[in-house]
Amino acid sequence: MADITLVLLAAGSSSRFNSDVKKQWLRIGHEPLWQFVARKCVETKLFSKVIITSSEDDIAFMKLYDTFCFVEGSTTRQKSLKNALKEVKSDYVLVSDIARPCIDEDFLKSIISNASEADCIVPYIGVTDTIVYEDKTIDRDKVKRIQTPQLSKTSVLNAALNTEIEYTDESSAIVAYGGTRKFVLGIADAKKITHVKDLKKLSCLTQPSEDTLSGTGFDVHAFEDNKEMFLCGVKIESEFGFKAHSDGDVAIHALIDALLGASGMGDIGDSFPDSSDEYKNIDSKVLLSKVCSKIKELGFVIVNVDISIAAQTPRIGSYKLAMRETIAGILECQSSRVNIKATTTENLGFIGRKEGVGVIANANLKYFDWTKI
Repeated sequence: MADITLVLLAAGSSSRFNSDVKKQWLRIGHEPLWQFVARKCVETKLFSKVIITSSEDDIAFMKLYDTFCFVEGSTTRQKSLKNALKEVKSDYVLVSDIARPCIDEDFLKSIISNASEADCIVPYIGVTDTIVYEDKTIDRDKVKRIQTPQLSKTSVLNAALNTEIEYTDESSAIVAYGGTRKFVLGIADAKKITHVKDLKKLSCLTQPSEDTLSGTGFDVHAFEDNKEMFLCGVKIESEFGFKAHSDGDVAIHALIDALLGASGMGDIGDSFPDSSDEYKNIDSKVLLSKVCSKIKELGFVIVNVDISIAAQTPRIGSYKLAMRETIAGILECQSSRVNIKATTTENLGFIGRKEGVGVIANANLKYFDWTKI
């Protein structure tokens, strides 16, 4: 059998999917869709190497899930593919989209078995409806709905993509370049996820795990004179604020770490390094909003959060309701899902000496359940 590299394209923004969640991060059990597709293909043992393209924002997180070769994608499918081809050393490359997940071993073998027949092997399905183009009825037997994956000779595909013209699939580029393609019969189950409603047409997908994912965050900040104080996004009447690179909202910082912990995305320093001028004196509510948006994109749903603030001073009992409502607004959840607790340390330690404040936060997440939409 020919030496073949598999390229899975997963760098898209899912703009047509019309959901807060990127489709590549929909969960099948615990696996994101891209990993589910890659694993199924790897289990066939047909490929010498697997390359997965990813957006710049997602690639570091993807690398925490698996050991495939990850390549940063670009703004278009074709540009992402060109980036991936730089890592391809085999004579043949099979390219597919993770948005077409129901690909079985027999389908792959039917494509690969024709490798020597043309520069590109292309699966298709026929059309059964009447077709009208520019007000003229055309012969539907001559119409083909092209699918992926497509198998190409690597050298020919590289040459064909050496152009500024954007093609929607590999075979179109290869034919325009002067290469050859052979059509093989595709399968009806190899449907592509473009819109949310397409998910219900795919029998190979099972629902996400119902497990709850928990994370804990802890942070402390010392007081600093002549600075405004914010806790949970609420301004606190005080003669001092917090010493920090940002506005110093220690409660939001602990909550961010809890959310990042539950989702497996590291800690606040990974996302917002205090060495960056971009985050100097920034409103911590902005940072929390960014984290919440990212969590949703990656297929998580916030269940609830619990924040414990340890402060000898200032007294914050009268602010707790406003804190709760502020955090709930950013998290886009009911305020009943946000709990705020306040305590002192009975005059013990740096908190008891009124030198700063410490906060512990807990967060619980679930996977977005796409089966209920």
